[in-house]
Amino acid sequence: MRIFKSRTLASDACKGSKIRIASQIVKPSREVKIGEIVTIQQNPIIKTVKVKQILKNRVSATLAAEAMEDLTPAEEYEKLKFNRELNHEWRDHGVGRPTKKDRRDIDRLKDVDL
Repeated sequence: MRIFKSRTLASDACKGSKIRIASQIVKPSREVKIGEIVTIQQNPIIKTVKVKQILKNRVSATLAAEAMEDLTPAEEYEKLKFNRELNHEWRDHGVGRPTKKDRRDIDRLKDVDL
């Protein structure tokens, strides 16, 4: 399980106080140690992972998943599933209201007959 797709996203999450190690907010330059528990806030869930191994080089997602143990409770994943089932619309903060074209696209996706 790779937590972030890129280093930039991981760095932005650190700067946004979304990542904690031992209940302390961390900076992007913080080095992790084997056995540390990392808590990541990814809306709407909070993931918890334990570091099993430190990787020296960049590796594939499958090898990266072997370097950590997922300690996230099942209830968190149920929250994610519940949100998807509700067909909850999500727009990024600060994007503003949908345009007329956006609204048509949303209606088309939802199969809403007008």
